[in-house]
Amino acid sequence: MMRMSAEFLDTNILLYLLDEGPKAEIAEGLISRGAMISVQVLNEALVNCLRKAGLSWQEAGAFLDGVSSLCPVVALTPATHAIGRALGERYGFSVYDAMIVAAALQNHCTTLYTEDMQDGLVVEDRLTLVNPFKT
Repeated sequence: MMRMSAEFLDTNILLYLLDEGPKAEIAEGLISRGAMISVQVLNEALVNCLRKAGLSWQEAGAFLDGVSSLCPVVALTPATHAIGRALGERYGFSVYDAMIVAAALQNHCTTLYTEDMQDGLVVEDRLTLVNPFKT
């Protein structure tokens, strides 16, 4: 059984795997540690693979299957939605960011790696947002 990580990844971290360079290496390191993702992260990554990266459905599927084999994927539930709405209102997150933060909190994560949200913000005294690319 795969060990559940106390780390969670935002969509942007996965997308750097499609590039080369230092950000791709950092993303590979985080994924290799078994950080969690949610179904929403997979959905957002799929959209970006198809629209921005120009991958075919098959190529995008193979990429995301590879990521899913390394990262535990957590489901979205009505409770995730309700928590996300409250977090969005309280912290000013976008809808999609709020749902990712909610999924991380529901799965007892202590770190959410993201390039898009406020680096260093501590949510609900339990989850720290960290930009892994910040120098």
